[in-house]
Amino acid sequence: MITAVNRPAALHINLAAIKENTRQAKDHLKPGQKLFCVVKANAYGHGAARLAPVMEEAGADGFCVAMLDEGLELRRAQIVKPILVLGLQPAEEAALAAANDISLPVSSLDWLKKAEKVLRKEGLQLKIHLAIDSGMGRIGFSEDEDFKAVNEYLQGNDAFFVEGMFTHFASADSADASYFDYQVKRFKHMESLLTVKPKWIHVDNTAAILFDKDVASDIVRFGIGLYGLNPSSAPGSQDLEPAFALKPAMSFVSELTYVKQIHKGYGVGYGSTHIAEEDEWIGTVPVGYADGWIRKFQGFKVKVGDTYCPIVGRVCMDQFMVLLPKEVPAGTPVELISADPAAPNSLRRAADWLDTIHYEVACQFNDRLDRIYDNE
Repeated sequence: MITAVNRPAALHINLAAIKENTRQAKDHLKPGQKLFCVVKANAYGHGAARLAPVMEEAGADGFCVAMLDEGLELRRAQIVKPILVLGLQPAEEAALAAANDISLPVSSLDWLKKAEKVLRKEGLQLKIHLAIDSGMGRIGFSEDEDFKAVNEYLQGNDAFFVEGMFTHFASADSADASYFDYQVKRFKHMESLLTVKPKWIHVDNTAAILFDKDVASDIVRFGIGLYGLNPSSAPGSQDLEPAFALKPAMSFVSELTYVKQIHKGYGVGYGSTHIAEEDEWIGTVPVGYADGWIRKFQGFKVKVGDTYCPIVGRVCMDQFMVLLPKEVPAGTPVELISADPAAPNSLRRAADWLDTIHYEVACQFNDRLDRIYDNE
């Protein structure tokens, strides 16, 4: 996908905010804990290859990604610190991961057997983390006998280095701790079955550290908080108070490329879902659903100059239209997303409008959008 650098539309990423959020997390660690920054999904839409060195400078001890390709991107960006892939990868890719010193999760004995054949052929050793399904229902060991069999298989097996054991909490961001406590209990049970000794045992995610969940973890996998966003945010709910202040890093700016007056009875956009009830001023913004600014944003208010204006008509592939209170010149700045968490067009408010979470909004902004990094 081509990045549109010649279009007046870009995501602005505040590097000072990224550094501050990373340092805050680092300072909040318990003695001996490591900070692994989660930069999957292109650093939640913020730009992984550009931000990983910034996080490293601010104190990151390692990085987490969702897939091997994301880890390889970090290695190409000259990141040398540990990288852990959180999602399962084909066993055939074990040698590629090992050759690039990237750790992979393990969720079955069958996977280990297939991976070992690949590793033996290449004469490589793979760092692995044993994934435990303590109640997320996604990946990982959940049955005692399966986990015991894997431990037995790994005893003295030099094709693998057991670097870690981990799980992921489904509800560490909830005020109701009952299911969190259940998962902790399940994980501790699986830990008691270990006969191999991992270097790191880790469970803490962003929510666990921000809301001071008291559970032992050698690594904190810090994700959405790096970007200044509260993991407890959800439509119709009040954010939980984090242990330390977060500073949002992303804003989304463009400008009006065209302004015209339409007359009563004129329609705007595909399907003419907006019909002018009187003469109106309409402005066009060069952003559309092909950029991740989806059609459900119809009706959402963006800031045009100093005024919040509603999106009228359906969002098009490459453009959308806003209803202006009066004639304003083409070139007037438009702020689609504000980095101010109190603004009506913050990522949180945009997510509320779409009836989703801000994770999804940030991640759907794709590579057609230019990313400009400020305050280095």
